[in-house]
Amino acid sequence: MGHGSSKSESSDESTDDSKGSPSRLSRLKHKLHIHRPNFHLHRRSSSHSLSKSLAAEDFAGIALVKITGAEMKFKDKWLACVSFGEQTFRTDVSDQSTSEGRTDKPIWNSEKKLLLERNGPRVARISVFETNRFSKNSLVGYCEIDLFEFLIQDLDSDVEVFDDLLDPSSPDIVVGSISVSCSVEDPIETEKCFARRILSVVDYNEDGKLSFSEFSDLINAFGSQLAVDKKEELFKAADQNGDGVVCMDELAILLAIQQEKELLINCCPVCGEILEVSDKMNTMIHLTLCFDEGTGNQVMTGGFLTDKQASYGWMFKLSEWAHFSSYDIGLRSGSSASHIVVFDRRTKRLVEELIDRKIVLSMRAIYQSKLGLRLMDKGAKELLQSISEKQGKKMTSVESAEDIPNFIEFFKDQVNMAEVKYPLEHFKTFNDFFTRELKPGARPISCTGHDDVAVCAADSRLMAFRNVEDSLRFWIKGQRFSIHGLLGKEISSTAFMGGSLVIFRLAPQDYHRFHLPVSGTIENFVDIPGCLYTVNPIAVNSKYGNVFTENKRAVAIISTRDFGKVAFVAIGATMVGSITFTKKTGDHVQKGDEFGYFSFGGSTVICVFEKDIIEIDEDLLTNSARSLETLVSVGMTLGVSKKKHSEVGLPNLEKCVLQA
Repeated sequence: MGHGSSKSESSDESTDDSKGSPSRLSRLKHKLHIHRPNFHLHRRSSSHSLSKSLAAEDFAGIALVKITGAEMKFKDKWLACVSFGEQTFRTDVSDQSTSEGRTDKPIWNSEKKLLLERNGPRVARISVFETNRFSKNSLVGYCEIDLFEFLIQDLDSDVEVFDDLLDPSSPDIVVGSISVSCSVEDPIETEKCFARRILSVVDYNEDGKLSFSEFSDLINAFGSQLAVDKKEELFKAADQNGDGVVCMDELAILLAIQQEKELLINCCPVCGEILEVSDKMNTMIHLTLCFDEGTGNQVMTGGFLTDKQASYGWMFKLSEWAHFSSYDIGLRSGSSASHIVVFDRRTKRLVEELIDRKIVLSMRAIYQSKLGLRLMDKGAKELLQSISEKQGKKMTSVESAEDIPNFIEFFKDQVNMAEVKYPLEHFKTFNDFFTRELKPGARPISCTGHDDVAVCAADSRLMAFRNVEDSLRFWIKGQRFSIHGLLGKEISSTAFMGGSLVIFRLAPQDYHRFHLPVSGTIENFVDIPGCLYTVNPIAVNSKYGNVFTENKRAVAIISTRDFGKVAFVAIGATMVGSITFTKKTGDHVQKGDEFGYFSFGGSTVICVFEKDIIEIDEDLLTNSARSLETLVSVGMTLGVSKKKHSEVGLPNLEKCVLQA
């Protein structure tokens, strides 16, 4: 637009065609694409949301979320992120007219459309970052908004001020407020806005009027014969005085209304995706989300999985561009995967797991190469054992308590002190804090009274598989993993062959007491000596290592009425030299009861069920099939027994909530 008249463009077209260079039509299509910023990034993360088919009964609407501004406690340059489901969007950095560009009242006026599903995510997390870092920006405050509840509120104003922008390291401290609006926009109005935008592409002299030839160029780019057949009819309907030109706004309205009656667009003019004409609802959803870029308003940038990724500075972006690191979900055993992304079951949102970069590099050097594993075989195992023992002693010293505040600060919003049973001054050593207890009721147990519903055994990142074969396909890449190798020689593994496998991986920031997933009787315990490899996915996904079958572990067999025998395997790891059980052989236990704890470090629990005895929750299996860990809490539902009892019916799972 604004590059000469339609007449000159028309003459250019014939010249281009004769020379074999791009035609006017191809240039127009290119023009439509380059008007969409960060297109290649947006497609990477949002293609799942835009291209998946949604059943009519699951569609709840499309929300337009707008972040207006915020009031913070100090002056800086700021950006805000909105995370919803598996997508994150960010504003530009606030650009206030102050001497240094810093302010305590940033203004963004930035918006984004979000697809709402009845059984999908409800909570949007808004994060505010200060942008005074080269490599990454610092998270200062966040709030969580239930969009469904927000939309049904009867508000006096279009914009609501949320005064509870919380400090991530101390959720009881308010660091500011943020102004947000949320509405459901009429699809026809959205399409009108977009139609005006794409029509303006062919308004070469920018006079707000279009000739029929200009309009034809645009229609031909839609990729629909129906649109081609209708273009003359539409243009004549708008050109009431017959002068050969029409007002662009009038033509936009006609085009939008016709699109609602008959789908004129077979190919999305923004992203290029081929649309399913017969599926009108999903086509409408796709176009409405893509038309987001055509409103003329300040639209948030997409293409991010988490707010952490969206906040990274130019150094990380440079490393991605140079292929030194990558940021994605799923199994990434190569050296380029530099972050661990997991799915939060409570909020139905992707989150990044915090881990020190130096530790990532060292683990990759050891576990992702033959050379590293050869070093393990030549004495490094003993070195890890020695380091773990020394670190264990250090963490039980009085001096180690000085490390607790730094630990909490590093993990910020991932350690919630409000739910810890005792105040910080109660912990005399770091290990006292690491094995902390929670307040009663902090972890509600799902479906109490229904022992045929199993629950999650730990605050952890969970992977669940119907059988060992699935676990080897999607997650465990060690060459010698087997149920027999996991349970050891003293326990008969026959009953568990072909059975389901659930892996609970605990990270250092987690609550490190594990609980019983089922009700029953403790038959016996067996200690199995071994190494202390890390249980991080970097090692588990390594084809050179065999973490679960070589690490030190303790196996408990639980005899149950509803699930037969269940093997509960507590696995030690680097820095975890101690596994303590708080129950003993012969104890009758209830699901959700505390079963024991790990001392300092990362660690893992694996539960093995008999074949065809448990129906694991579908969301856990679906994520695991994507090689995506699910962040769960103690007491959340895990699965239902398939065992038939004539006197007992299946539980009503509609009354069994996942719990927050």
